[in-house]
Amino acid sequence: MTAIVPLSAPLTRRTLDDGWHARAAAGPTEVGANPVPATVPGVIQLDLMAAGLIPDPYLDENEARLAWIGLVDWTYETTIQVTDSDLTASDRHELVFEGLDTVASVSINGAKLADVANQHRSYRFDVTDRLRSGENTLTVEFRSPIRHANAQSLVLGTRPRPYPLPFDAIRKSACSFGWDWGIATFASGIWRPVHLESWSVARLGAVQVHASANGTGGSVTVRADILRAENAPATVTVTVAGHSELVEVGADSDSATVTVELDSVDRWWPTGYGDQPLYDVRVELGVESTVIDHATRRVGFRTLRWDTTPDASGTPFQLVVNDQPIFVKGVNWIPDDAFPSRVDAARYRRRLEQAKAANVNLIRVWGGGIYEAEAFYDACDELGLLTWQDFLFACAAYSEDEPMRSEIEAEARENVGRLGHRTSLALLTGNNENLWGYEDWGWKERLDGKSWGAHYYYELLPQIVAEVAPHVPYAPGSPFSPGGQHPNAQDHGSMHLWEQWNRRDWLTYREHTPRFVAEFGWQGPPTWTTLNRAVHDEPLTPESPSMLAHQKAVDGNVKLTTGLVPHYRVPEDMETWHWAMQLNQANAVSCALEWFRSRSPHTAGAVVWQLNDCWPVTSWAAIDGDGREKPLLLAMKRAFAPRAVSIQPCGDGLSATLINDTAQEWRGEVLLQRRRFDGALLAEHSVSIGVKAYASATVDIPDAVAVADTLAAELLTVSALETRAHWFFAEPRDSDLVAPRLTADVSRVDNGVFDVQITAGTLVRDLTLLVDKLDPAATVDVGLVTLLPGESTVFRIAGITDIRAHDILRPEVARSGNQLVSDA
Repeated sequence: MTAIVPLSAPLTRRTLDDGWHARAAAGPTEVGANPVPATVPGVIQLDLMAAGLIPDPYLDENEARLAWIGLVDWTYETTIQVTDSDLTASDRHELVFEGLDTVASVSINGAKLADVANQHRSYRFDVTDRLRSGENTLTVEFRSPIRHANAQSLVLGTRPRPYPLPFDAIRKSACSFGWDWGIATFASGIWRPVHLESWSVARLGAVQVHASANGTGGSVTVRADILRAENAPATVTVTVAGHSELVEVGADSDSATVTVELDSVDRWWPTGYGDQPLYDVRVELGVESTVIDHATRRVGFRTLRWDTTPDASGTPFQLVVNDQPIFVKGVNWIPDDAFPSRVDAARYRRRLEQAKAANVNLIRVWGGGIYEAEAFYDACDELGLLTWQDFLFACAAYSEDEPMRSEIEAEARENVGRLGHRTSLALLTGNNENLWGYEDWGWKERLDGKSWGAHYYYELLPQIVAEVAPHVPYAPGSPFSPGGQHPNAQDHGSMHLWEQWNRRDWLTYREHTPRFVAEFGWQGPPTWTTLNRAVHDEPLTPESPSMLAHQKAVDGNVKLTTGLVPHYRVPEDMETWHWAMQLNQANAVSCALEWFRSRSPHTAGAVVWQLNDCWPVTSWAAIDGDGREKPLLLAMKRAFAPRAVSIQPCGDGLSATLINDTAQEWRGEVLLQRRRFDGALLAEHSVSIGVKAYASATVDIPDAVAVADTLAAELLTVSALETRAHWFFAEPRDSDLVAPRLTADVSRVDNGVFDVQITAGTLVRDLTLLVDKLDPAATVDVGLVTLLPGESTVFRIAGITDIRAHDILRPEVARSGNQLVSDA
């Protein structure tokens, strides 16, 4: 059919999210073969749940009961109504899938368009000659991801990996096969939107945008690819901040480059260092003075680099933005739901605002997950949260043979192009732990000469970054040593620290002085409300069947206990066990963060494993799978505070480090006091100090204050302006902590917001309000507060209709370390 259309017919986009059905096509289905309504974007588990055919896989032991889903082939189908006028209104009609998970054949009206096998890329199919007037049947036939991965592992050759199923043989989210914190879903489905795009003459292809800052001004350079149905002259116009530049494009040209110069721009800063002004960039493709296609991007103006210039101590890994060294206060990010299509823009925003409220300034998107949706990066740009994006390789050796090689190149080119303009994007990283694994995990022997991914990390990926987004820094892996040393060397580049969780007490974090820590962490259970929603064992114990189903780490409960007993005894009842493990998680990460910040600028950043969970589980997360904040998040908020004090071992004595991550000098008196638990002052010393902007200072603590007479009954405090740090001379289990005596006064601040002032009658260590026990929606702004006798602090509680003081003071709500000491 020859279309008769005006040259200026604009591109139109029709969303195809209605009318889908899914059914089991082959494999050991337990739900029959009748079709069920399907939600697009979505995956098969969500459709089966909505139809009432399967239980929620997040509850109890349902994960194991539903593993058969990954062995089934699933077919999705819908119809598209098209009129004669639809067909003739445009020269070209293209079917666009933004994401298919994962192995599928796509057909329209019985004619196959393609076989696909990559979750991490989009697909576009020309259906101009396939569409017909009336009803068109669109079919996506998914094949079992488990069977495909197993088959590909035979074709490509098996390679080392930490889990049984060969997630490394398929371009699918690695953690969808299960991880040491993650449920195995083996999902199939159309997980991102589908469109029918119709256009004439030409349309925009890839649009790459780079904003650069220069003095008080800046420039925006756009490279736009042009796809053509006809050879006709065109124009590309770029508009930024009211300034426009137009470039004429010849009929035989397939790209255009346009630069807009701006005399004055406002700089974009990471959160905590300044504002985040963003500028809209509009790219218009015109034919005969009519805009026929356009694209928009938002950019900010800043400079960014990682300083890896060797120094006397090794090789730093120092982030520098707008010529200002930045101490990275980071968190690792995993998919926020094991079914990522459920994560909308509001949920991304909420989770990232929780991170920002905890004084985080960088989010590392871990390589075993996904390239997140645009809404994630939108929120990071707007909130000033720097992003570190891994390419999607994690903890395994990967084949460099076809078809894997070409798929990886295609997904990398697409995603670097998609993300390269992002102002928040601070680093692209080749993989997670694969360089380390190759050196230390016995891979060389087991590979026996097979490829393992080196070509990707050292050649292909840096080449793609250099071609598509040369302004974005790249590192071959995490951890990585820029000078060619061992990839997890302490003195060079980035480091991962896992010996503490796996084998050693968390106090031994102080034995390490890394240049940059990209992963470390400690486990703890989810909030009490989340745990009881997901696990219904009777009785509920740490080792009851469903609890163990929600503990994915090898020997996880053993490590929890081993890590607790140097500090507290293991409680006998479940609810106190739950609190003890949450408190120990918070204390472990606090110890590490305070130590790493005290080593600044030698140590240039710390990225906690991990911010979030993808389902209800005992894990390293600070925010659980239902979005509730664990005590760990409050510990991070305190440790990452713009102004912070910590007490650290220093030779045979103690010192206090004052950190000032603000633009103003921090000047005042530092008060050092040794007291008994009953509050009596035993020794005191003061010193005046000034800490320059974005700097730190250390104060040696005199022995008269730093040495206790009675280890079990004394503590040291260091107070500087509005901050205070504590040092206990004995572990809680060996101390004279007594049962807490507390009083509370409640005042309403606003609808659903209350201030609760709690006063201590005894020394109270790490007082924390587990407010989800008052209301599942409640939140609190501070925790892990240590009070001397007679002192008070105010907790702000939100998301609750009413509060009574006696409810707050219930021992299962007002928790403290005192409660975990045997005689308290």
